Amino acid sequence: MRGWHGPGAGGPRRWRVAVVVVCALAGVLLGTARAYSGGQDIRNRSSDLSVLVGGAEQRVQALDERAAGLQDQVNAAAGQDVSPRVSSARAAANALRAPAGLTAVHGPGVRVRLTDAPRDADGNYPTGVDPDNLVVHQQDVQSVVNALWAGGAEAMTIMGQRVLNTTAVRCIGNTLLLGGRTYSPPFVITAIGDGDAMTAAIRAEPGVALFLHYVSRYGLGFSVQGLDDVTLPGYQGVVRMTAATKEPK
Repeated sequence: MRGWHGPGAGGPRRWRVAVVVVCALAGVLLGTARAYSGGQDIRNRSSDLSVLVGGAEQRVQALDERAAGLQDQVNAAAGQDVSPRVSSARAAANALRAPAGLTAVHGPGVRVRLTDAPRDADGNYPTGVDPDNLVVHQQDVQSVVNALWAGGAEAMTIMGQRVLNTTAVRCIGNTLLLGGRTYSPPFVITAIGDGDAMTAAIRAEPGVALFLHYVSRYGLGFSVQGLDDVTLPGYQGVVRMTAATKEPK
């Protein structure tokens, strides 16, 4: 046949080498899959991020309970007789608990509520609209938080959790992740301070103004409520020291 050339003397050898290489690669892939699956079927593994977050939240809650029990033991041991130097250091640390947000506080303030656009009877959003425009996002919550601080907030909670300067606001879809726990809308932010000043700061915040555009267009929820007196709990999580300095003698 015109244009056809047989494999020649080196053909069978090359084919044998190719077969060996393919078999070796297949073995590596099978070994990798088995190591990943732990010997179980991996086709049915769920990649749903909400499931992963839910499992992580349960582990965090269990660890929080364990940490609380250990903290009770530490507090009981700390109540025993100690040296004057330790007592002095403890008194200095206790004086910093309130400024650090570790104690409950109360006073006048405001409460801000943000929620997604309403769904129909079947739980579906309106057709023909980008779903991202119908839910509260991380930047929306962060804009309110920034505005409250700018307006002179003295203390704040998000979904009942006390906010510190190390608190990070994270959203996964329309779910808020805060302190290792997840929350669904409506998202509630409460702050203690001058209500008029904080309300004015909210109105002046560009991020809030953008959110209000979607409120008027798609029906998302947003409200600001003045409070004559509200109590905010102290921070209940673990406070980790990241830096320390030694005072000169």
